[in-house]
Amino acid sequence: MDRVLPSGSGEDERIVLNLLNSVDDGAQSQRRIAEELGIALGLVNLYLKRCIKKGLVKVGQAPARRYAYYLTPQGFAEKSRLTVEYLSSSFSFFRQAKADCTSVFQLAREQNFQNLVLYGRSDLAEIAILSAVDCGVSIVAIVDQNANEVPFVGKQVVSSFDDLTVPFDAVMVTDVVNARRAFDEGLRLYGPDRVLVPSLLGLNFSERRSKEQ
Repeated sequence: MDRVLPSGSGEDERIVLNLLNSVDDGAQSQRRIAEELGIALGLVNLYLKRCIKKGLVKVGQAPARRYAYYLTPQGFAEKSRLTVEYLSSSFSFFRQAKADCTSVFQLAREQNFQNLVLYGRSDLAEIAILSAVDCGVSIVAIVDQNANEVPFVGKQVVSSFDDLTVPFDAVMVTDVVNARRAFDEGLRLYGPDRVLVPSLLGLNFSERRSKEQ
């Protein structure tokens, strides 16, 4: 996916992330977005045009000759990527990722899911493996399309679910680069009841919103 703005433009990416969050939360006017972000109306117009051009935001007609803004699937993916990128560059990433993993594992135990497969080799996957030890669940393998023969934090890594040789109860999305793609693939293969997602990826709510529009 192309970036909205040049790599390394931290302030620009922060504005884009906040704009995408504002649109996802239901802000339907440029003035409302400007108020929420605390930036000039003209700047909101500029960034919205960039996001629309890149296919991250779509615009529709609303009553009273106004416009309504919605995130596209690509916009959801970019929002998730920017969120994780922002968290990864801050000291809060490990703390939030560990808390999210703990919540996911608690949900897994409530549903009698004992053995989990992680979908995506990443820093988040490493934190999930370490957190699982204290939460009474087992990570049996990792699926990652760029798999090699080298284990990851002691776990087998395979390139597809067809290559798994161990039974498992559910899939946990840990791909932070292509989180939306991994989420959609997990849903396609195993359905929503067997796909678990840490909240920092921002995909569960986004999935419902995208289906409703």
